[in-house]
Amino acid sequence: MSRLGAWFRGSAPKPAATPSPAASQTDLRAREVAAMEDAMAGASMIMNDDIDGAEERLRKGDSSFHHLGIGVCVFMKSILGFEKAIMVEASNRLYDCENAAWNEMKKAQKEAGSATGTEDRIYPPGSEYALVIADAQLMSAVVGVLHESLTEGIKGFYKLRKAYITLDGIMQAETAYLKKKGLHSNSSKEQITSSSNSISAGRGGANDDTDDTDLEFVDADEAHPGAQTTMNYEGHLGEKSNHLEKKLGQLSLDTDATPRPSSEKGDTPVSLSQNLNPGPDSDIFNNPIDAFVHSGVYMCFGCLLLIISMVPPTFSRLLSIVGFRGDRERGVHMLWQSSRFDNINGAVAGLMLLAYYNGLLSLADILPSEEDVKKGAVVGYPKDRCSELLTQMRKRYPDGGLWRFEQARVLGNSRDLHGALKILKSNTNSKMRQVSALNNFEMALDSMYVHHYSDMRENFLRCIELNDWSHALYYYIAGCAELENYRNAFHAEKKDESQIELHKKKADELFKKAPTVAGKKRFLARPLPFEQFVARKIQKWEERSKELGIDLVDAVGVSPVEEMIYLWNGPKKMQTPELEMSEKALSWGRLTAPEEARHKIKGEIDEQAVRDVCRAAVARSLGQFDEARELLDSVLAMDKLAFKGTTKDDYALPAANYEMAVLAWAEVQKPGLRRMASKADEEDWLREKTEECQSWLDKVAKWEAFVLDARIGMRVQTAMDTLRWYKRERGWATA
Repeated sequence: MSRLGAWFRGSAPKPAATPSPAASQTDLRAREVAAMEDAMAGASMIMNDDIDGAEERLRKGDSSFHHLGIGVCVFMKSILGFEKAIMVEASNRLYDCENAAWNEMKKAQKEAGSATGTEDRIYPPGSEYALVIADAQLMSAVVGVLHESLTEGIKGFYKLRKAYITLDGIMQAETAYLKKKGLHSNSSKEQITSSSNSISAGRGGANDDTDDTDLEFVDADEAHPGAQTTMNYEGHLGEKSNHLEKKLGQLSLDTDATPRPSSEKGDTPVSLSQNLNPGPDSDIFNNPIDAFVHSGVYMCFGCLLLIISMVPPTFSRLLSIVGFRGDRERGVHMLWQSSRFDNINGAVAGLMLLAYYNGLLSLADILPSEEDVKKGAVVGYPKDRCSELLTQMRKRYPDGGLWRFEQARVLGNSRDLHGALKILKSNTNSKMRQVSALNNFEMALDSMYVHHYSDMRENFLRCIELNDWSHALYYYIAGCAELENYRNAFHAEKKDESQIELHKKKADELFKKAPTVAGKKRFLARPLPFEQFVARKIQKWEERSKELGIDLVDAVGVSPVEEMIYLWNGPKKMQTPELEMSEKALSWGRLTAPEEARHKIKGEIDEQAVRDVCRAAVARSLGQFDEARELLDSVLAMDKLAFKGTTKDDYALPAANYEMAVLAWAEVQKPGLRRMASKADEEDWLREKTEECQSWLDKVAKWEAFVLDARIGMRVQTAMDTLRWYKRERGWATA
């Protein structure tokens, strides 16, 4: 495929061509708009729970917009179901889409070049097709990274880079146009500048039409009196082409191409919905193609910035090799802007926002308070705004199971787990199997949080039928549920031997099944972290049962259900009755091993650490902060070397450090916990506590690799963003 960068540079003068009649250009434009709107309407059916209907409608069209719509259908199936065969199909479809869009982009540029007269364009000719190419490349990148092959993952990162550069070029064209119209802030913090400041000059070779490298993009000049805005973006070309690899290392997604409201004292914050980002009802985007490009670029760029900002510290170090850095605040702003548009781009942006707030932020503990969010803290959870967005999307797509699923997650995050389960149970008959899989997994988690062990077991076993993500984990957690049923029967006042044996046998079968299917799913050629975790757990229990001469199920120590609840941050969603049930489940008295064996299990350092970390999280959620800190102190006093070994639970110690950071933040956020000599000491005390929180997080971020470092790392990354925001708000930021 020819280089995408050539689209953005000024072309050499061409021989005069016979101008096309104006009527012909109008007809072409009308057909293009009709094809785009038909394709978007077809793709929107996905959001209304009809992915098969969407695909059927889209196959009737042959434009690159229709190809993109089909690509989105297959992409949605692949990422929601994690099925390898569908991922391969998605890659092929998206490749075809890229080729079709490339041809239409070149055709549009050629026709625009031969047209007479001037047109006041926001974007260069063919931008809509360049966006389609970038869309396809982004989806290809995601599929490649999720693929089990390291080679495919590397290809994915390359496509990510190419998509970024394309989007950056389109964004600069919009920036130049808005500046020409006077739609920019006078505040230096809000000047719209190009992200290409962090990208060195691309080197153009002689073979521009076949070379696959990309060009540098620089800031568009301010509009000058009497100057004409060119039809094509005229980037500056370098002179050589032998520094491509070096340029890759200098690429950054920490772009200033989109504005961020200033928080410095004396500056007047500018709403993104005002003059910097005109909405769908403004005169700026009254052209449907311009609205498509604007909403699409903001959706794609927002997703890029947000996703890369959330990767855990260990993985972000890998990304830094190729220069990728995200920006959570700017990414969120861009997604909110895109969600204002009533098209497939706005729907995807809305879905991404809800997935972020209801999913990833639900794993986090160190966030701004609700009061701070109402004042504009972007890194927090805007509950009212999310509810408004969800209501809007449900009106647009009343049959969409995805939106009911998100509604259930909103209730879960509001500690209404029983209300969430009610919605999830009524949302099981989606026409999209992928939505059913997501819905069922959430139902399994919520059943776990409310300690409904039989429902929990059945829901996790049903996950095996609905998707291929990690059957080992599903079997394992189903076994954990059966273990709790066994322990309940074992410790019941009126023992029923048949029930004891039944649950013990089922738990044993499920635990032994888990390792046999582990390792079949991989990420960048590596085993999934949770599958490694499962394999180590079962091996640990098998070795213990052999050493102590007891059955596998009796060799289990700390409640593995409570451990799973902690790892999915269930305590954050649980009310007092569920938290008290967790306290009981974490009692050593729940073990079923004989007394001597029980004493040896209790004596293992990592077993004690896991139990105390789980108990500390429960105590913190109950408001028992002193007890939580006491439990964590006991873990932090343990010898780090005691956690070394192939079957040791090595995550417990870094998790304890993270929990200490959470406790420090709780004191910052809750005035009643602040221990100060006087009100005058408050600022110093707050700064001290904030730095204490930061120091605990820094320890975890620099921790050596451990099995669940990505799971803990996501919480740490969100916490780091929160502290950066807080220090900036208080005027403590050093940079």
